[in-house]
Amino acid sequence: MADFKDLVSNLNSKIEAADPEKMKGVSAVYQFDLSGDNGGVFHVNIDDGKATVVEEAHDSPNITISMAADDFEAMLDGKLNATSAFMAGKLKVKGDMSLAMKLQSLLG
Repeated sequence: MADFKDLVSNLNSKIEAADPEKMKGVSAVYQFDLSGDNGGVFHVNIDDGKATVVEEAHDSPNITISMAADDFEAMLDGKLNATSAFMAGKLKVKGDMSLAMKLQSLLG
């Protein structure tokens, strides 16, 4: 089980490995609210091909994704599909749903 810093680091690695072309034209703030022992709040600022992870809450994110830290780790490891997690109630979205749909393709 990864701690909060490891989860953020893992996400950062995925973002660095992602194709910046997929993020072109996207300008949004994704906030993640992770619950559980290794939980915490952070946000990802995507601005036209460049993504930055910030380990704090954002004042006005475009979308907030809430889930258990364990489920977030499983999603990053490819063991949990985001759509399945949403349908099972393990992932909750507040804000722009179209951004939630884009997230997997942006990082994949």
